[in-house]
Amino acid sequence: MPPFPVLETERFVLREIKQEDSREIFRYFSSDEVTKFYDLESFTSVEQAEELIQRWNDRFNQEQAIRWGITLKSENKVIGTCGFHGWVKNHYKAHIGYELAPEYWGHGYMTEAVQQIIEFGFSHLALNRMEANVEPKNTGSRKLLEKIGFREEGILKEHYYWKNQFVDTVIYALLKKQFLLN
Repeated sequence: MPPFPVLETERFVLREIKQEDSREIFRYFSSDEVTKFYDLESFTSVEQAEELIQRWNDRFNQEQAIRWGITLKSENKVIGTCGFHGWVKNHYKAHIGYELAPEYWGHGYMTEAVQQIIEFGFSHLALNRMEANVEPKNTGSRKLLEKIGFREEGILKEHYYWKNQFVDTVIYALLKKQFLLN
């Protein structure tokens, strides 16, 4: 993998997440509103954000994932992240993931950021398929995925065990040929 790719949209710079971003990451990951459908507990210390950033960067260096910090062009503060994990190069696919600080919800920010990484994934990472697993009650995420062209493929019953219960997930996917038609 070459150096970390910096992407730009009309309103954002998507860049590498650094340890200096840990306070912002902690701020919104300490919110139950953000972690409600996320596969981790709300943060209670900045060290947890530092560890998460290190994991994301280690996985990038091992060519297993890529996670961008979403920053407004007007300031260099991380307001969310998005990227690919579960990257399986020999099958040309990856899972997409994202989160955004609640005060930025409802402005089309994540749509703009995710569309940019989708373009990058198909054109630079040689992906053919992108997937997202979403809890059925996560209507915001489901609407976002449908808006950007992902299609629901089905429900995975009791797909994982989280917070002392089995949880279903809805699987969404976007194929490169579908993306190119839009």
